[in-house]
Amino acid sequence: MLGAHLAQCSRSLASSSSARAAPLHTSAVLRAVSARARKTHQTLRANVQRRKELERQAQQNRPHVVLGHIPGDEAKWQNCDLAKIIVTEEDIRSTPLPHVDPREGSIQLPTYYNYGVGEKEKEALFNVLPALSLEATVRYQRRKIGDIDQHTLAQCQSTASIEELQKLNMFTRLVDLRNANARGIAYENRRRIIAAFSEPENPNDTGRPEVQAAIATYKIRNLWDHLSRCKKDIANRRSLRKLVHDRAKILRYLKSVDEDRYDRVLERLGLERSAVEGELVV
Repeated sequence: MLGAHLAQCSRSLASSSSARAAPLHTSAVLRAVSARARKTHQTLRANVQRRKELERQAQQNRPHVVLGHIPGDEAKWQNCDLAKIIVTEEDIRSTPLPHVDPREGSIQLPTYYNYGVGEKEKEALFNVLPALSLEATVRYQRRKIGDIDQHTLAQCQSTASIEELQKLNMFTRLVDLRNANARGIAYENRRRIIAAFSEPENPNDTGRPEVQAAIATYKIRNLWDHLSRCKKDIANRRSLRKLVHDRAKILRYLKSVDEDRYDRVLERLGLERSAVEGELVV
């Protein structure tokens, strides 16, 4: 009997002690731990958001590795020398069609000539050769007919002149850059770039770093436009990366040789220093 009372008293004391200890371990301590954990998580979340915002701002202010300027700042490219030199398909289509009117004798020559037609070739094709052909035609008619009067001679000259103008009309359309394909337009642009970025003493210096950097920038621009239209062309992405790093190597060499020339060519190409220096991720 006494043992049963002692067991019941011990159980009541154990239950009362556990009931008093429960608030100490579950409410105050756990609330303090959870408050510290929430504050830590909030701090970490704020730091991550701040880091992302700084990275976004830095990305917005960093020039594009391919384009060479800050995205949206197209004025830097449009005002540079390279953009004014090269000819695009839109520029060619916007020019008037070449036309020759045999009756009035008016001649509308092409604005852009096909590759291989320079100033000497234009002088020979449109001024020298028509006159020589007209003279040869009139001489042939004299030999064929014999002695002819002035009226007949003037009529032969007029007919031969109309025929030469018709030939010239067909020839102007033939040498127009509209008849060239993409390779022909690229050839003409490379010729213009080499002439513009070479020294006056050596107008065809293809080994000059400025010329090589300008041609590389022109190729990069063409390839970037192509990849913007054809986003699934995976093979040419490697070519774009290679061109970007090749241009950086050329400019790095030019900077080591002459930094003034380096700054001038960056301005002429519409590029910024941070777009061609340091680590380039394409």
